[in-house]
Amino acid sequence: MTFVEIVNYRRSVRSYKTTPIDSEKVKHCIHLATLAPNSSNMQLWEFYHITDKEMLKKMSEACLGQHAATTAQQMVVFVTRQDLYKKRAKALIDLETKNVLKNSPELKQVKRINNWKMYYGRIMPFLYMRFFGVFGIVRKIVVNIIGLFRPIVYQVSENDMRVVVHKTCALAAQTFMLAMANEHYDTCPMEGFDSRRVKRILKLPHGAEINMIISCGIREEQGVWGDRVRIPFNETYRKI
Repeated sequence: MTFVEIVNYRRSVRSYKTTPIDSEKVKHCIHLATLAPNSSNMQLWEFYHITDKEMLKKMSEACLGQHAATTAQQMVVFVTRQDLYKKRAKALIDLETKNVLKNSPELKQVKRINNWKMYYGRIMPFLYMRFFGVFGIVRKIVVNIIGLFRPIVYQVSENDMRVVVHKTCALAAQTFMLAMANEHYDTCPMEGFDSRRVKRILKLPHGAEINMIISCGIREEQGVWGDRVRIPFNETYRKI
């Protein structure tokens, strides 16, 4: 399909056929999701691909028994991992160092490597660290002072950074759903779930958060609830 056809084909499907879907194709779509844009390339996400029938049953209960969950052939849980910021930042210093050595002129390599070490070694840890809101307050004070002299990002509180991580994960989820549509597989992003139960089922650590759960399968005829309806475009589009 063309991209336009893929976008039009993708719908939130609430009921799936009992026809199995290929888990390797789903895994490939998850791999494509990792190519989604994300803030500072920190990739503070994890993807839990559920194919086991007993686990699917537990997950459907945690998803409040909604039909999109109980009829799903597979599920993918998109999880944020802000708690892994140190590990990710350290890995990115190594990756960007190799990238610079491979692609930059020799005269500029030392400066660019030092810039990456500063960015991922100091700036990213400073932005992502959390401690009951305290670090967020410190960051807000710092940026408000700097903002007196030059443009700067003000959304640096601990809650702001949590939003950043969830936005990043949602971009991966959307990429996954479009990739699934390209395989003629259907999905439904679900936000109605018991997050505590899901974390227990998946044995997630305290620092992990559920972004969304996406059910997967092949749509029943009644799985799509009518025509797609959107607010008139001229009410949301602004050309400046």
